[in-house]
Amino acid sequence: MTEQEHRILLTNPEENPKERVDRELSELLQGLRVQSTGVQVLFAFLLTLPFSAGFSRVDEFGKWLFYAALVSAAVASICLLAPAVQNRILFRSGLKEIMLHRANELAVVGGIALAVSMTCSTGLVVEVYLGATPAILIAAGVVLLSTWLWFVQPLLTLQRNRGRIADS
Repeated sequence: MTEQEHRILLTNPEENPKERVDRELSELLQGLRVQSTGVQVLFAFLLTLPFSAGFSRVDEFGKWLFYAALVSAAVASICLLAPAVQNRILFRSGLKEIMLHRANELAVVGGIALAVSMTCSTGLVVEVYLGATPAILIAAGVVLLSTWLWFVQPLLTLQRNRGRIADS
């Protein structure tokens, strides 16, 4: 039995490969819909920030945080919306499995960009009101938490359960 056939049996023994890809792509696109809404709100907020009255109080360090937050929010938005746009373009092409793998990669890149944007946005707000040192500490906490929960913990879970999955 190939690894792919084994994965199919683990998810649903009555599901054929086409049904599995359809389900997995649907689940992934649904998750991206939820994520992209939050990213779009953050991106919209960042786009309006320079036009607000208090933005003039932002120092050079804060402006670099702002630029990093803005660009990474744009990257996150693009990456998280790309699978839905590509799904429309590649509709009925028979390339769903390729779309599924690409969408998964884009979701990971979008998640990384979102973590950067959230870290920089939080750092910017803290820097304006409390200074650079607290901003760096709080931003470090945000990056550590997002890195742990979004990437390290799931990768460790995969690694710890590889034997159990292979034995199933």
